[in-house]
Amino acid sequence: MVYFIADTHFGEENIRLYENRPFVDITEMDNVLQKRWNSRVNQQDTIYVLGDFGANGQEKEILAQLNGRKFLVKGNHDIQTNQYYRDCGFIEVYDYPIIFKDFWILSHEPLYVNTNMPYANIFGHVHNSPIFKTYSNQHYCVSVERTQYAPISFDEIIMTIQKSNNS
Repeated sequence: MVYFIADTHFGEENIRLYENRPFVDITEMDNVLQKRWNSRVNQQDTIYVLGDFGANGQEKEILAQLNGRKFLVKGNHDIQTNQYYRDCGFIEVYDYPIIFKDFWILSHEPLYVNTNMPYANIFGHVHNSPIFKTYSNQHYCVSVERTQYAPISFDEIIMTIQKSNNS
């Protein structure tokens, strides 16, 4: 299976406060993120982190505790070199958006797409901002605040969009 997640910000107290995350402290937040990740993702699964992984220098230790074959599309808070993130455990690291399954653009920040374009966008960055809808025919936001602090499968994304089209 293929999963997506964005904006985990492991170990970052400021994001817990700034985004009003429902955790008593950073330890609880990190533990819940890890538990929910591992309850959904198996070791053989692929997971794309669409930016802002976090970890404050503890990336290698945290990644070692998370299931799956991990890929990182860097976000604005992922400031280390690509080799640093590979050495920590990501299989590959991307500075720019990538194309997934010939149609989906995977990015950290939302990209402009319209009905005349042959692409759709899976992204993070906007957390729980009311300015952005969680999904439409051509986009899906996987910021953890919108996915119950857990990775979401590609199949779930497709099913949600298809159901909304049939409504």
